[in-house]
Amino acid sequence: MMILQNLNLAVRFLLELCALAAVGYWGFQKGNSTMIKWVLGIGAPIIIAGVWGVFGSPNAIIKLPMTMHLLLELLVFGITTIALYAAGKLQLAWIYGICVVINSLLMFVWKQ
Repeated sequence: MMILQNLNLAVRFLLELCALAAVGYWGFQKGNSTMIKWVLGIGAPIIIAGVWGVFGSPNAIIKLPMTMHLLLELLVFGITTIALYAAGKLQLAWIYGICVVINSLLMFVWKQ
């Protein structure tokens, strides 16, 4: 069982990395000018990484109560799913969203 739990934590890390990549992809796709594309493509993932690092990561500087942490997860992973959809990657949005739900349920069940 410990192997599955560690694998689930690795999947969570990959989902976090995918969130940054997906939001960056969205930014580069949706900007009207080259400057806006760069600002959205680089800026949005930096903002998400910063917020996640300060409030959401296991080594967060500021520990949130469980309900606030769940809302932050919903926001970060939800924005990622919406960004994939908005960038025209409907199948990836569905796959990502389903993976996040399964991963989150397992993290809750295993108290990770």
